[in-house]
Amino acid sequence: MSEGEPDQSPPKKRVLVIEDDAGLRRLVTRDLERAGYEAAGAESCAEGLEKLASQRFDVVALDHFLGGETGLDILPAIRSLPEAPPVIYVTGTEDGRVAIAALKAGASDYVIKDVAGEFHALLRASVAHALEQVEMRRLKEAAERAVVEARDRAETLLREVNHRVGNSLQLVSAFMHLQSSTLPDGPARDMMRETEARILAIAQIHRRLYTSADVRAVDMDEYLSGLAEELESSLRTPDRPHRIAVKVEPVKMATDRAVSLGVIVTELVTNAFKYAYPSGAEGEVRVRLARDGALLALSVEDDGVGMSEAAKPVGTGLGQKIVGAMAASIQSRVERDASTRGTRIVLAFPA
Repeated sequence: MSEGEPDQSPPKKRVLVIEDDAGLRRLVTRDLERAGYEAAGAESCAEGLEKLASQRFDVVALDHFLGGETGLDILPAIRSLPEAPPVIYVTGTEDGRVAIAALKAGASDYVIKDVAGEFHALLRASVAHALEQVEMRRLKEAAERAVVEARDRAETLLREVNHRVGNSLQLVSAFMHLQSSTLPDGPARDMMRETEARILAIAQIHRRLYTSADVRAVDMDEYLSGLAEELESSLRTPDRPHRIAVKVEPVKMATDRAVSLGVIVTELVTNAFKYAYPSGAEGEVRVRLARDGALLALSVEDDGVGMSEAAKPVGTGLGQKIVGAMAASIQSRVERDASTRGTRIVLAFPA
């Protein structure tokens, strides 16, 4: 270090030695200072607590016998201090009950005084180990904070992505709605409206994830209710004045599975709007999602004209192909309940 430059070396670690034997206290503090520590002494519990309250220490070496008191009397008070330093319990007795009591009270280690001259070396090693443990805890906490902060940043970014994607899909859907409104009634207009409904199903997912506390899962009650509102608004016409009723049990679902389910509901509801009821007749389409043991059961039903098992797809059959593919992605298959008056489509899949 050049003359005039500030000392860049880290400050020495400080050790407080609470020991009522003045001679031993001096020997211990000097030995610690030779080892590179800054050491201070206290001869009683009261003095030790006073120094700990007014100064910063990195480690405390606490003797068991302190006049009319013991280190066990002061140990709880030390451990209750804000940012309490680790305590090494020093005892002259080999009674294991003392060491166990100290460790239970919060001491990080204990050292037994001996006459063979190993006490100082053992204490130095214990101090070094206690400081290493403190540093390891500090690094662990810093790493955990960094992970939490990184996760929070990622979730914030993901919410922003979901927000932008949802807005973009909503804009595309609005353009398609405007375009379809300029077309005369017929297959072309129906295809535009169906595509619009599919886009709405995915846009709803992204909007739900933007406002959700957990970006990994979707609340299906809110999602399907919101999807039903938008589908009804998009699909309802004077020729098809139908309404959608939704009943969903509180269920959270992973995003990819929720998307598949939303697309399935969109296709089945669209199909019911188009074919379940005669032109101009008002009808109801019911969407249900409920738990059935280890499974979830989805049903979409109406009270319309019904549909036979052997009936061929009306139109291109694209909707049925989409439903079949989405059902396979959630480990399910499409079944028709023939016991109902209208058409009831049921899917069961693992919860």
